[in-house]
Amino acid sequence: MPHARLNLLTDVAGLSVGHATDLTLGSGVTVILFDEPAVASGIVLGGAPGGRDTALLDPSMTVQQVDAFVLSGGSAFGLDAAGGVQSGLRAIGRGFAVGPVKVPIVPQAILMDLLNGGNKDWGLHSPYQDMGYAAFLACAIGRFDLGTVGAGTGATTANLKGGIGSASAVSSSGHTIGALVSVNAMGSVTIGDGPHFWAAAFEEGDEFGGLGLPAKVSAADRAMTIKGLRLTATTIGAVVTDARLAKADLHRLSITAHDGLARAVLPAHLPLDGDTLFTASTGKRDLVSPADLLELCHLATLVTARAIARGVHAATALPYPDAQPAWRDRWVLPGT
Repeated sequence: MPHARLNLLTDVAGLSVGHATDLTLGSGVTVILFDEPAVASGIVLGGAPGGRDTALLDPSMTVQQVDAFVLSGGSAFGLDAAGGVQSGLRAIGRGFAVGPVKVPIVPQAILMDLLNGGNKDWGLHSPYQDMGYAAFLACAIGRFDLGTVGAGTGATTANLKGGIGSASAVSSSGHTIGALVSVNAMGSVTIGDGPHFWAAAFEEGDEFGGLGLPAKVSAADRAMTIKGLRLTATTIGAVVTDARLAKADLHRLSITAHDGLARAVLPAHLPLDGDTLFTASTGKRDLVSPADLLELCHLATLVTARAIARGVHAATALPYPDAQPAWRDRWVLPGT
């Protein structure tokens, strides 16, 4: 019997999620682990990306499947995290077979969180390989935390603390699709100086406050609000479905997922963002009709936008002096 929907990426059968969080460091790692190799693609639309093994996700490249995705803080230092996940996968015999050798395929995207006030004096080697392994070991089916955890630990936006968000949906043919996003945007996820989210038109229930849209959005509300030119950012994540899709179809799905990013963050895809979204299929359900792919593209937009708003709504401020305030610090009354 299918489990109750949690409105999380783990609603998609065939995967698990794990976090490693270090509040002293002000950073972390999130792993999406597939039970079996999953067909995957993805696309980078930000101007300042950082990634590992992202080129192989292009539909023209030979390798079709991945074992896991990794999202990490730490900027380029965080790229060590995929090595820790590879260690865990290698230990259990997972990987792309090259003769007698198996090489775990673990694409990774990183975000910039080095200037958020945490202690980044880690010595000779960064902690991210160990954190990647810890996140791999923490992978579990079902519920996982949102907000200031994993790759969202040190995430920020133009005006509010960022974090990990997730959302899911079910298509009319019964396919499940979900998104997991670490929101560290150069731009803003909320409208002007108020509590309303740009993604409010796509909200299900009160998953990020239930406030809807403001009665009017003024020219001032639409004015560019960004972190500042010295601070690179990046929103990174993954959209996964149980529908059996080809790599080229998943590439298209990643493009429409970016549509959701652009509906939830203003502005998005800037020269100092590294906005990267992966896509994958666990292949548990065949398509019923050609229209299924069209609907999944539509839903990829929606779940990505909702996940981004949930990430900011769920975040809590880091425990440092002058830390960026969280949404709930400004608009949730004590006791509510």
